[in-house]
This record gives sequence, C-alpha cells and structure tokens, in this order.
Amino acid sequence: MAHTVSPLARPFPAMPPIGGVTLRVARAGYKDWGRCDLTYVELAEGTAVAGVFTRNVCCSSEVELGRANVAQGRARALVVNAGNSNAFTGYRGREAVEQIMGQVATHLGCGSKQVFVSSTGVIGVPLPKDKARAGIEAALQAEPCTWEDAANTIGTTDTFAKGAMAKAMVGGKTVTLTAIIKGSGMIAPDMATMLGYIFTDCAVAPAYLQRLLSEANQRTFSCITVDSDTSTSDTVLAFATGAAGNAELTGDDSPGADAFAAALEDVCRQLAHLVVRDGEGAQKFIAVTVSGAVSDESARRVGLAIANSPLVKTAIAGEDANWGRVVMAVGKAGEPADRDRLSIGFGGTWAARDGQPLTDYDEAPVTAHLKGQDICIEIDLGLGDGRATVWTCDLTHGYISINADYRS
Repeated sequence: MAHTVSPLARPFPAMPPIGGVTLRVARAGYKDWGRCDLTYVELAEGTAVAGVFTRNVCCSSEVELGRANVAQGRARALVVNAGNSNAFTGYRGREAVEQIMGQVATHLGCGSKQVFVSSTGVIGVPLPKDKARAGIEAALQAEPCTWEDAANTIGTTDTFAKGAMAKAMVGGKTVTLTAIIKGSGMIAPDMATMLGYIFTDCAVAPAYLQRLLSEANQRTFSCITVDSDTSTSDTVLAFATGAAGNAELTGDDSPGADAFAAALEDVCRQLAHLVVRDGEGAQKFIAVTVSGAVSDESARRVGLAIANSPLVKTAIAGEDANWGRVVMAVGKAGEPADRDRLSIGFGGTWAARDGQPLTDYDEAPVTAHLKGQDICIEIDLGLGDGRATVWTCDLTHGYISINADYRS
C-alpha cells in the first residue's frame, strides 16, 4: 500500500468463501496509481443488509443514499471506490452514485436501492462518471478475487490489508462471518467507522441484523479513535446471505441467536483494533480502561477524552509516564468526576490513588511497560459501576508527514 507497513500490523487471516458472495476488483483510475481501486461484490438474491453510518453532517451522497436504502433490508451488490470520497460534491456527486447504482442494478435485474456504494479518499472532487462507468464494466468482467485482494483495493493510506473472521453454531448449522475494513486516519466514529463490510452465510432477518450491528458498533467501532476526526464517509454494512441453511434468526429467542451476536461483536472488535493498529504514524496500540464511572456511557466518554488528547498521545509516543496529562483529560471530559477519588495506572501499576500520588510509587515498571507496543492506561473514577474500554494509538511525526502531503 501507500506507506511503510505499520509496526503494529497483523497478518491477513485465512478467510473462506461465503456462500452467496462473489468478489471482484478492477482499476477505475480514480488516482494516478498502479493498482485496483474499485471493488465489486455481488450478493445472492434475498441477502439481508444492515448498516451504521457517520453522523458528520457534511456526509457524502453515498452515505445519504445508503442510510435511506438500508431501511428496505435487502441487498444485491456493493461497490467501493478508493481514491475519491465524492463528499462535498453537490449534485454531480449524487449523479455519479446514482449512475453506479443504476448500472449495476440493470446488470443484475434488481432495484437500484439494493445496490450500495461507498467511496473514500480526497474530499471535494466529484467522482468522475466516465471512470466509474468503465471501472464497473471492467469489474463485471473480472475473475473472482480473494478477500485479501478486496481488502487491499478498498484502502487509501492504509499500510496493510485488514480482515477478520469468526464462526458460530446456529440452530445446528455452522455459520461463518468474514469481514474487511479500511481506515488509518480521520478516525473518531460516532455511529460507525471508516469503510467496513461484514459478510455471513447465516440467515438473519434484516431488522434483527440491524439491531445486532448497532449494538456491536457501540462497544467496538464507536470506542476507537486515531485523531478525533469523524469522516464524511464512515460506513459499516453487514450482509447475511442465508446460504448456511439455518432457520432465520428473528430475535434473541431464536436458536443460536446469542452465539451469532457474540461472533458478530467479535468480528467488529477485531476490525476496530486493526484500524487503530494502522493509525497514521502509529507506533503503539493503547487501551484506555475506565471504571468507577456513573454509567458505561460516561466511562466511554471519559475514555475518549483521554484517547483523543494530543498531550496524552504524544506522552505515550515519547514513553513518558506523565499521568498528570491523564488527570487533565479526565477533568475536561465534561463527565462526572471527583479529583479526590481519582486513581490512575499504567500496565497494572498504579501511579496515583484517591486523588494523590502514591508515596511508594515506582516508575520503573511503568517505564518498561511504555517501551512496549501494547500500552494499557487504567482509570478508576470511584463513583459508580460504569466501565468501558476505548482504543487509540500514539501521535507521532509520521501522522503529520502522511497528512501534509495527502493530496500530492
């Protein structure tokens, strides 16, 4: 991909095909790069769809149309364009999306509302209709490809392909979930994150799939941040083809529903962590665990205030156990907190308890912990039972370098 592979990268997993899902990629030439940049996924008739989308009010036409169309619950195709986000492009951007939807719908003989489109890349440049049309034609004639091919094709500043999978036993049938995601910067989702796609052969009713995805999102994608910036294009879609042959899951009482829900959340968490591990310029993966909050949501907000703090993130980059910056971030979060009950630790070693530094605090184990790649920050607010974990990365000069020349 575009940059040196992140030191926090994970190898792409072995991922089996999913019944009712066919992947193809092509080169539309949205940017001057020698790689495929258009992904086309064909889905079996009757495939259920669910989605969560950015709350950025300057969102793309792809997000607006996707948000509207996901309500009808069925999908036949997905198209992902890389290199051009098609956001802030007015009627010309919307026409380009509608053209893609219509072109694919005509090919498949389905309604255009069953064709979902995502675009990622530079904001403010209309998606070229001629390149989009030719790219779709090339994709329709291309040979099927692998999950890793598709994961590479949807990327922009990503440094490695990201994929995840899980299995579950549902009504006596083994169902499989596979997923790919792209994301490296402009990461601070509210309802979703970057561009992520989950595919399963499980039979799931659209409304129930939507509920499960929304719930999983709150504990995974909405608990990560790289730079506090929410993209105009953030989208996560889940597709369920039903090819496994299980009785359709319609609610929590359906046989195997709990197992499927757990597998879906597992896949979402895997993907969310991979995005943080590829944070632009990242050298360290940071888990911030907040306990003792008045509620789980309050704990999440406190955790995000810490994870989004440039001072905290640069301290971790410099391997500096500056817990005073954590105190600052807790205090600015706008959530209930009591200075005299606050406790802070790193990697299992408490630096401060009940609002003051420990007299026997030994910084040596903390310093050793901060030299590693996986960092843990623990906060106990001492107010209640609320808890949450959020994930972020450190802030290095690499982030500046990547974003300073992003358009060049």
